[in-house]
Amino acid sequence: MAIDNYQHTAAERFMRYVQVDTQSDPNSDSQPSTMKQKDLSKILVLELLQLGLSDAELDEHGYVYATIPATTTKNVPVLCFCAHVDTAPDCSGKDVKPILHKNWNGSDIVLPDDNSVVISTKNHPYLLERIGDDIITASGLTLLGADDKAGVAIIMDLAAYLMKNPQIKHGKIRVLFTPDEEVGRGVAAINMEKLGAQFGYTLDGGERGMLEGESFSADAAIVTFNGVSAHPGYAKGKMVSAIKAASAFVDMLPSNEWCPEATEGYQGFVHPTSFSGVLEKATVSFIVRDFETAKLAEHEERLKQMAKKTEEMFPGVTTEFVVKEQYRNMKEILDQCPEVMNYAEKAYERSGIAATRMNIRGGTDGSRLSFMGLPCPNIFTGEMGIHSKQEYVSVQDMEKATEILVHLSQIWEENA
Repeated sequence: MAIDNYQHTAAERFMRYVQVDTQSDPNSDSQPSTMKQKDLSKILVLELLQLGLSDAELDEHGYVYATIPATTTKNVPVLCFCAHVDTAPDCSGKDVKPILHKNWNGSDIVLPDDNSVVISTKNHPYLLERIGDDIITASGLTLLGADDKAGVAIIMDLAAYLMKNPQIKHGKIRVLFTPDEEVGRGVAAINMEKLGAQFGYTLDGGERGMLEGESFSADAAIVTFNGVSAHPGYAKGKMVSAIKAASAFVDMLPSNEWCPEATEGYQGFVHPTSFSGVLEKATVSFIVRDFETAKLAEHEERLKQMAKKTEEMFPGVTTEFVVKEQYRNMKEILDQCPEVMNYAEKAYERSGIAATRMNIRGGTDGSRLSFMGLPCPNIFTGEMGIHSKQEYVSVQDMEKATEILVHLSQIWEENA
């Protein structure tokens, strides 16, 4: 059966999956961070088994592994298609009510459970390209969960298609569904030996045509201010407030450059994410981001110099500066194996669309997987307005992504 004549299952699957609450929790130390993520993963394992992926399993850490068997005798590199099951903590993912707007005509989408939530082409210009598509939204009280249940549904749609069409030649394909991507721990406990793949693709991108092969390089930094405590009634000449010193330090941060609200494209930034303290000790936590890994050290040195200046402003205060590596730009790895991106571009072309290579002003599971030995760019799903009540996805975008994965699997086989 040609993919053009295939009755896709992505939309039906997606609308079921989003109704399962899988929100992750950044304040939890468990793995996965919330056990409810496994509720969807158990469903996925059952469906994979029903499709004929006989080794589908859910491990204790919340990872789903499964295999689409090879249909060729060629020695084809093992591919992995990956998506995450969790939704972001930024907006409720409980009791999601998905709504299908068939053959959407371009008018504002007023969500029924909260009429103040309006999805319009003014705020979401990409929608102008999707007039006539079937658009799925939530009802106005929750996020939708397209990030990344659209990716999950696309991979499940692919598995259903390939298992029904063994005449399509492809190598062994590993399916991987991860928890906790939204809280930065999506690959924390992956068993790479069990996964056994050589190249991968995450399905977690936005607009149709986007192919993301670059991400930020990322560090975390913590600046600690040590003050001197004294009874406030007898503090003259003795007390040195760590809170005031840390506040003055934060006040030095510019708001017109070097920050998320004033940067775009390939510009890096430093961003304070939390502030806590008492008289004697205060800390400020930062994320440090740039596409050039070497520039992270420059950003961190600038922070250090600001901390030293704060010591001069508040005699008696001392500072400590700690940096922790988070992830690195996947391009550093993908440049070593250009076929991973090139084959994806060919798959886009076979599907009738032009690939647009983009950078991600953030990180994905693929960023980390690339440095764990699995070069892994990111393919679009159509998920838009993510982490908000205005989240939406185009059914036709999901179906096009499935088509691309079919072509991509064939291209790897053809070139083996």
